[in-house]
Amino acid sequence: MDNDDQMVGRVLTRREGLKLLAAASAAMLVGCGPTESGTAQPTTAATQAAAGVTADPATVAATLEAAGLNEEAATSVATAEATEGATAAATSVATPAEAAAADTTLPTCIVSPALTEGPYFIDEQLNRSDIRDNSVDGSTVAGAPVQLAVRVSQISAAGCSPLAGATVDIWHCDALGVYSGVSDNSQGFDTTGGDFLRGNQVTDPTGLAQFTTIFPGWYRGRAVHIHFKVRAAATENQTYEFTSQMFFDEVLANQVFAQEPYSSKGQPDTSNASDGIFQGGGEALVLALTPAGAGYSTTFDIGLDLSGNT
Repeated sequence: MDNDDQMVGRVLTRREGLKLLAAASAAMLVGCGPTESGTAQPTTAATQAAAGVTADPATVAATLEAAGLNEEAATSVATAEATEGATAAATSVATPAEAAAADTTLPTCIVSPALTEGPYFIDEQLNRSDIRDNSVDGSTVAGAPVQLAVRVSQISAAGCSPLAGATVDIWHCDALGVYSGVSDNSQGFDTTGGDFLRGNQVTDPTGLAQFTTIFPGWYRGRAVHIHFKVRAAATENQTYEFTSQMFFDEVLANQVFAQEPYSSKGQPDTSNASDGIFQGGGEALVLALTPAGAGYSTTFDIGLDLSGNT
């Protein structure tokens, strides 16, 4: 039960999108398999042009299409990047600050590689923002509070736009590595009937779904993570589903785990780097947490290409 072995969904990380816009020799194909990541450094057509390198728009568009972006969106992004690159080449060599700014020109909604759903998903349709309560006994799960906002956008030929009406589910373990609503003898818990740390929200007109939860604990064989799923209408009769996981900075995690109630379990036995699922794209899924009161807050961006996906 702890293998987290079901693959669901396919999309690009923003970092991987930047890589795809590099010269053809540095382009890569990105999918949901754990061995499909590349090693080229992030770049855009603009930064390449400033250095005297130009990516052919047709090549860029073809590469984006191969990675799962629809033809219109791929052509739009490739043309825009080629135009931007030509402008940069015609002016001057970019300074480091200008090159960094150019790397932000891609749609921020090209994000998040798909990862496994795992064995603990329960489609209970728990529509709630604060997921810390267990409705079985009215208890509230202890742990460092986390305000998690998930911002969902849709990729189209025109770029990125907020996706309203999408259902975002999140679920994860408590401070001691226990999931609700399931029995797992290998991990040593049976919480059948419980529903703590599970819930969904529907994105508002700005594409936001907001949750109050806790910093998750860890369990044997896995790095610290939160599962999430996004479901949206792709066409009148089809539904798009995307599933992945969010991860955490290990320095911060170790600080949290030195405190109660986490400290009784000690430090994780599996690092991000040694987690087989993290190796499938987890670097692009690490949450950027900032202190907020007694806990933390963060916003996670995800973009979906709904054309032709079910």
